[in-house]
Amino acid sequence: MKPQHPTLTEAYKKTYDTIESCTTEEQLKTAASMIENFKTMYEQVGYPKALSYSLNRAIKRKRL
Repeated sequence: MKPQHPTLTEAYKKTYDTIESCTTEEQLKTAASMIENFKTMYEQVGYPKALSYSLNRAIKRKRL
């Protein structure tokens, strides 16, 4: 049986919520890894690049 991957919407929301909940620099580093995993996992199916941009912008906003 093939492993079940989350839908694009679920994965995006989980990653975004994780970024928003970060309170330390260490947590932000982990969230940055999640963003890279998101890109790797969904680039094969052609996800909208706006989602990637949105996640990158969210993490930059948290670092300010």
